[in-house]
Amino acid sequence: MPPIRVYPDTSVYGGVFDSEFQSASRAFFNEVRDGRFLLVTSAVAQYEVSRAPDQVQRLFDSLMDITEVADVSDETVSLQNAYIRAGILTSGQSEDALHVAIASTARCALVVSWNFRHIIHFQKIPLFNAVNILEGYD
Repeated sequence: MPPIRVYPDTSVYGGVFDSEFQSASRAFFNEVRDGRFLLVTSAVAQYEVSRAPDQVQRLFDSLMDITEVADVSDETVSLQNAYIRAGILTSGQSEDALHVAIASTARCALVVSWNFRHIIHFQKIPLFNAVNILEGYD
């Protein structure tokens, strides 16, 4: 069985060093190393990590040899804007919308995040999925 394509946002990398999310983050990355998941990232995540503490940067860099880097294309930006037009997120949350759009255009099965307000929110997930279907990503 091929690994599941997964887009972790930067909160998951930082979660390894946060007592609240450490256990779940470490378990996730162990599953990555075991081949259950294929990491997909982006220049957006790389930029965010570049502003993170050194230990988060080192973790991110240590996984790059088993990580696919997805492009931020016109198609991705169009999907990001569709989320904002649909009212799922505001223009002030455009970076979060971009993470979800990258994951969607890169055909990731899952987005992993500890951002429960804007990305992994029980009311927003069905809305992201609805826009994805309308835009041809199912």
